[in-house]
Amino acid sequence: MLADRIGGPALSLFRAVVGLLFLCHGLASLFGVLGGNRGTGEAVPLGEWPGWWAALIQAACGGLVLVGLLTRAAALLASGSMAYAYFVVHQPDALFPLRNGGELAVLFCWSFLLIAVFGPGAWAVDTLLRNRRPVETRPVTV
Repeated sequence: MLADRIGGPALSLFRAVVGLLFLCHGLASLFGVLGGNRGTGEAVPLGEWPGWWAALIQAACGGLVLVGLLTRAAALLASGSMAYAYFVVHQPDALFPLRNGGELAVLFCWSFLLIAVFGPGAWAVDTLLRNRRPVETRPVTV
């Protein structure tokens, strides 16, 4: 079946694209690159709560998810940080994401939750490491 053949690679591509976008979002806020924080061209001041810490999570988790290393844990942390961003930063302005500017936070939150549940896919460092481990042999008891 086609879904069985392309499911792992498709999940891997989805994971890599979401991870790359999250990484870029974090780097923009941390270093003022790629348009900077919220398109200002500036970086978030070092240590500022919650912006700098959110950017650090975005860069670190985005990079880990991109390559597929510690994928489930990184994706879960990224998902939680985006849930926090939505409910603390966006939701107080209006209930619906289209009204409060929180669409990106919602999309990242649910995308990372999906990755945390389904794993990294076929093309990931986690998968490579798992496949390289020797199979445990149990002692035979008589």
